[in-house]
Amino acid sequence: MSKFYYLLIMACPLLIVEMQETFQVGYDSGAHSINLKKIRRFLLLNSPSANYANYCSGCHGEKMDAFVDRKWKHGETKENLFKAIKYGYPDDGMPAFDTTFTDQETYELTDYILAGIKNVKKYDFKDVPRTSNIFSSEAQDIRLDTIASGINVPWSMTFLPNGEMLITERSGKLYRLTKEKKLQNIDGVPDVLAEGQGGLLDIALHPAFGKNHLIYFSYSMPQKSDSGVLATTAVMRAKLKGNKLTAQKNIFIALPFSKTRHHFGSRLQFGKDGCLYVSVGERGNEKQNPQNLNNHLGKIHRIKDDGTIPADNPFAGRNDAVASIYSFGHRNPQGLTIDPLTGKLWSTEHGPRGGDEVNIIGKGRNYGWPVISYGINYNGTIFTNITAKEGMEQPVLYWNPSIAPSGMAFVTGDRYKNWKGNLLVGSLRFKYLNRCVLKGNKIVRQEMLLKNIGRLRDVRMGPDGYIYVSVESPGAILRLTPIRRKMP
Repeated sequence: MSKFYYLLIMACPLLIVEMQETFQVGYDSGAHSINLKKIRRFLLLNSPSANYANYCSGCHGEKMDAFVDRKWKHGETKENLFKAIKYGYPDDGMPAFDTTFTDQETYELTDYILAGIKNVKKYDFKDVPRTSNIFSSEAQDIRLDTIASGINVPWSMTFLPNGEMLITERSGKLYRLTKEKKLQNIDGVPDVLAEGQGGLLDIALHPAFGKNHLIYFSYSMPQKSDSGVLATTAVMRAKLKGNKLTAQKNIFIALPFSKTRHHFGSRLQFGKDGCLYVSVGERGNEKQNPQNLNNHLGKIHRIKDDGTIPADNPFAGRNDAVASIYSFGHRNPQGLTIDPLTGKLWSTEHGPRGGDEVNIIGKGRNYGWPVISYGINYNGTIFTNITAKEGMEQPVLYWNPSIAPSGMAFVTGDRYKNWKGNLLVGSLRFKYLNRCVLKGNKIVRQEMLLKNIGRLRDVRMGPDGYIYVSVESPGAILRLTPIRRKMP
């Protein structure tokens, strides 16, 4: 590229982007025809994002926002990063790029990385004091009212027709919360393996509970073996009679059992078709389970209310697939909910470091794990170089950094008029409630609510029209009560 081209690019790159494809310019040596396509190509190929993609992503992953979610051994100031890029740290495996980039390019790449660090730090509100139970948002002020306390990890909740609640505690207890806000133990729950992420997990009422009194709950089922105690995700159906469960029956058991104590999935959601949808994580074995249709792990399943298989399931009748599978290629989906307007099933999914997702679940669809991902391994290494592939679904939304999403619910009714139709998602890692504003099936804006409230495990719309959330350690069930915004 001639010196004239270079000076023109450096002097007015934004002007060049806006101008037509070619133009004539005169200067000392005569008239020149400038091809702006070539100039734009030069700008793109030498941008900091392009330099990251070409020189950094091979070790640090395609998404810079996932890479910067880390502890910086050698510092994270502009000077620290410039030194690391230019001179490297050979003993740590970081090469020097002093002969690859000019100082200007190194500083531009440094600024690009600093912008990613700034994005991560916007979630850092762990030191935000909780001095009041009044919270303001862009569109609605709310008051947090404590409905129940004294529960260590309230994993899930559901609402009885008489105004009472059922609450699962991960250690293996099931509670009834009376109208007087008293917790009562319910007998008859199964033995659970309350280790790691396992325990007594989600709970759901049968759509006709008022007539049949049936409830469903997921849990980590233990199994003794010669190599120790194994576990898996199971779903039990039982009849609630007073404070006792009767007619208990396991209607779903995910196979195979595993030694690991994480990625159980375990969300339950009845669809408008009357079927029960069950999320199951890949149990930490991403190489064998999520893309394998011959086992239950890393899938979302669809069963009838008695555990039998609907004839129209996408893999029903096939010898090479588990008939209950509805979708596959999942890592650890811990949120399920039904869009009240469309009837579509939505999920949240834990990614690795970066790449947590919101998905709309489609029949027979492959959600890509671990072939495609917007995240990297927790140790900073990469496991895939691609974020998209034909035949694999793209998320509606992904988070970098990972927020560790859990329960989710659509806002319905008229109590929260400015939030109506929004999607609420709990964050375990950053301890807040994420509000997603939708336009059709797209999330167009987000807001962080209830900052530093605690590990937010579950979100529900109650039959009384209020939003309820559960938080952990100390565990509590909280109600979001709308209040009139004070005028300045």
